[in-house]
Amino acid sequence: MSEAATIEADTEARELLEDIVRIPSVSRNEREAAERLVDFFEDHGREARLDEVGNVRAPADDGVLLTSHIDTVPGDIPVRIEKSEEGEVLWGRGSVDAKGPLCSMAVAAVRTGASFVGVVGEEVDSEGARYLVEDRESAPDAVVNGEPSGWEGITLGYRGLLAGTYVATSESGHSSRPENNAIQDAIDWWSAVEAEFDPDDWLPVFERVTCKPVDIDGGTSEDGLSVETTMDVQLRVPPEYTTDEIREIADGYLGNGTVNWDDQVEPVMQSPRTSVARAFRAAIRQHDGDPTLLRKTGTSDMNVFAQSWDCPMATYGPGDSDLDHAPNEHIHLAEYDRAVSVLTDVTERLL
Repeated sequence: MSEAATIEADTEARELLEDIVRIPSVSRNEREAAERLVDFFEDHGREARLDEVGNVRAPADDGVLLTSHIDTVPGDIPVRIEKSEEGEVLWGRGSVDAKGPLCSMAVAAVRTGASFVGVVGEEVDSEGARYLVEDRESAPDAVVNGEPSGWEGITLGYRGLLAGTYVATSESGHSSRPENNAIQDAIDWWSAVEAEFDPDDWLPVFERVTCKPVDIDGGTSEDGLSVETTMDVQLRVPPEYTTDEIREIADGYLGNGTVNWDDQVEPVMQSPRTSVARAFRAAIRQHDGDPTLLRKTGTSDMNVFAQSWDCPMATYGPGDSDLDHAPNEHIHLAEYDRAVSVLTDVTERLL
């Protein structure tokens, strides 16, 4: 973070953030935190409600939609505020991913009259974002998605995701036989996929197809007549490809097994010259910051929005993304205050 002028503590914004962090909201259990957000909007004279999947909807000026996710991954981190050389620090699960961005957007929305949606399920299947794009009749004019980027960072790109489960079965037999069993078939297929996408070491991670097995199970069936194996796999997809192209390549190496591809999220890369990106650069500079354009190697709800809505967008929020899901997750409240100011400025420019 660059040095910048001291900013006055934003008491209202800090109180909302601490309240929301103190309410556990692991995916599928977001309702209590969502209701606290509804109360916040209603206390400021804004209409707000929970929709059919549990999203917080606070419709208003669609010149820009501010949106972030309410859910967190599991993990019990005692909520507390400690003092440091850089000021007060709030500890707690979700303080960075993504309750800091979420609350900064809620505050900016009530101060500017912008539309706001707090979505559910981002950490598991983006249920809230997928429902939102299906339920809305039209796209907003612009979108700011909330994830930690640091108050000076503007995220314009995310890789996509292709995930599925490989399944194979073979006849049982003595382990001395030379023929492959189902476990070997799985290993051979995945080795071929990894070799296909073996990257040049000089290629940035964002531009690579990353292959990762996430679970494997195999062995002789209960009746002893076959060998069975399943393997859950994920491939991260850079904007150079579509998920269908990666799927076709991976399927081309299949031998005796099959794959059920059950999750496909397209990559996204926004131009740095959109109205949203320009507004962020101007606002960050106005607050004595040095704007940094980012590309993230994972995925976010911005991938879902970009696949359905043809409008400018970016992802922004306070917090160090290296602390996402970490056991020491915490956020510097001075950075949070500054992000609220930047978001408010950006929203006013876009409206």
